[in-house]
Amino acid sequence: MRELAYLNKGITIHLVDKRATKEDGSFEGETFHSEEGLKEFIKFLDGNREPLMKDVISFEGEKNGVPVEVAMVYNTSYAENLHSYVNNINTHEGGTHLSGFRRGLTHTLKKYADESGMLDKLKFDIAGDDFREGLTAIISVKVQEPQFEGQTKTKLGNREVSASVSQAVSEMLSNYLEEHPDDAKIIVQKVILAAQARHAAQKAREMVQRKTVMSIGGLPGKLSDCSEQDPAKCEVYLVEGDSAGGTAKQGRDRAFQAILPLRGKILNVEKAMTHKVFENEEIKNIFTALGVTIGTEEDSKALNLSKLRYHKIVIMCDADIDGSHIETLILTFFFRYMKELIENGHIYIATPPLFLVKKGAKKEYAWNDEERKALMEQYGDGAKIQRYKGLGEMNAEQLWDTTMNPNLEPYVKFKLITVLRQIAYSLC
Repeated sequence: MRELAYLNKGITIHLVDKRATKEDGSFEGETFHSEEGLKEFIKFLDGNREPLMKDVISFEGEKNGVPVEVAMVYNTSYAENLHSYVNNINTHEGGTHLSGFRRGLTHTLKKYADESGMLDKLKFDIAGDDFREGLTAIISVKVQEPQFEGQTKTKLGNREVSASVSQAVSEMLSNYLEEHPDDAKIIVQKVILAAQARHAAQKAREMVQRKTVMSIGGLPGKLSDCSEQDPAKCEVYLVEGDSAGGTAKQGRDRAFQAILPLRGKILNVEKAMTHKVFENEEIKNIFTALGVTIGTEEDSKALNLSKLRYHKIVIMCDADIDGSHIETLILTFFFRYMKELIENGHIYIATPPLFLVKKGAKKEYAWNDEERKALMEQYGDGAKIQRYKGLGEMNAEQLWDTTMNPNLEPYVKFKLITVLRQIAYSLC
């Protein structure tokens, strides 16, 4: 309802729930109304981002019988956030109208930047992705006879729409840039910065790939590798800190379990520029240890898994707030730069216990407070509790018995990240 109100400015939508009655006898409900339409929609979407410009760029017009409405704004982030609609239908998979917008945007900004002389000192070409870094945009078109493609029918296939949208965006955006030179300068500077970062990232990525070889000499110094040569039988533990890494090395099965200690919290890739990601030492160690490479400059987002050295990649952190934070940072890195590992089921999270409850010769582990309370009631008076603040407080035998032993019940040993993909897509 909110989306429809934004897409059709001026209309008012009342949603009434006749199952819920207030004290005065009226029904519960909500009203949706927008005077500015897509401009307000952009502000709603970008509420938690820092804008680069004072106001949202918005324009609407008609080309070749196709009404086109666009709102866009640049922010300080490094990801593009594009939403497209056809006749109020959310086209998740994009289509010809989205490709027309991208072409019109790239052509117009490139032409303006060339004519302004701001690209004179740039020694390499600007790519299309550079123009959309940090861009949040909404494209809404009205098509008389839309043709939808794809399995979910959310991709527009009308070829004539692409040219109409491209022409409309080029014309209206050119006028805006001429009338707002300050905003135009900010946008071009953002594009140049994105191009420089992409160029630096390519060099850093090549550095990572040169070091990613299958020989022992090319592996990270902190990696304690396993002896098994079949990747399908191997697993690597990404462990928080040298202390926990030392315990894990003592408790592992050297035949198929490898340990890679990570120093503290890795870089937050969601807030860092791409070249900073590939220059980060801990992230370079992860790339090198796993044996994966990111594709060529022409296909920079392709992940090559042909030389993946471990088919089970286990994140093993302390069961506290800092440990959860590190887990989140590592998962964010995998989602942004190695999404195929998640989609193919290679990423796991180890679940070491929080407590050891013992009384005399009897002892059992508890993974949460409910299990701890149940064991305390079962053992009765005299039961003692040991709280594991971190993996370093567990000895090698305890870590093997509770977490790393392959004969353990799967739900105890690992939590497979099966829902991460759906959660992450909904957040993005």
